[in-house]
Amino acid sequence: MADFPFDVVGFDLDGTLLETHRDLGAAVNHALALGGFEVVPADSAKDLIGGGAKIMLRRAIDDQGGMADDDFHALYKKMLAFYGTNSAVHTRPYPGAVEVLDELAARGVRVGVVTNKFEGFARDILGALGLADRFDCVIGGDSLGRDAAGRRRAKPAPDPILEARACCGGGRMAYVGDSSYDVRAARAAGVPVVAACYGYCDLPREELGADAMIDSFAELIPALEAL
Repeated sequence: MADFPFDVVGFDLDGTLLETHRDLGAAVNHALALGGFEVVPADSAKDLIGGGAKIMLRRAIDDQGGMADDDFHALYKKMLAFYGTNSAVHTRPYPGAVEVLDELAARGVRVGVVTNKFEGFARDILGALGLADRFDCVIGGDSLGRDAAGRRRAKPAPDPILEARACCGGGRMAYVGDSSYDVRAARAAGVPVVAACYGYCDLPREELGADAMIDSFAELIPALEAL
């Protein structure tokens, strides 16, 4: 155990730790219906995930011709309100996730969540699933505010990964995520990255550019040990 290569492991949330697309899809469909758009099939919500809820809704609307920015922002707020009370209806940890968190804890590894989901939503979902106390930090897409250009300091910027490492006490860190946002953020932070290829990948696995790729949580500890 003493020779485990990392002191800290960070995890993305949607498509990495948790299967969330059904609840996200329900929120998108709620907004689409309110806006007079066609709803999307539940499974197609997987193709919309990546970059946060606003981008997810924008993709769904743009696929149907788009809408004015002011109207979009009003609809987006209604989507968030719906999701805030329906975020853990169908959401569950991926098979093996809890067991891996237990093993990392047994090895003395500190773990954090780095997601583009708003921090409050992330904490609420983890609390509803009984997982909140397993993480040393939860960094959301809104946790670090905005940069000088007005952009949220969220993935693919390195800031949230660096913040998570600091919050977890520093040391050697690896990051696990399922999208190009995750890989780009980890690369910018100088942190090795494992691609969760079972998740909502926005690129083919060979194009993600991760240091390792896994198809289930059962493969994560060996993958980390091999980095």
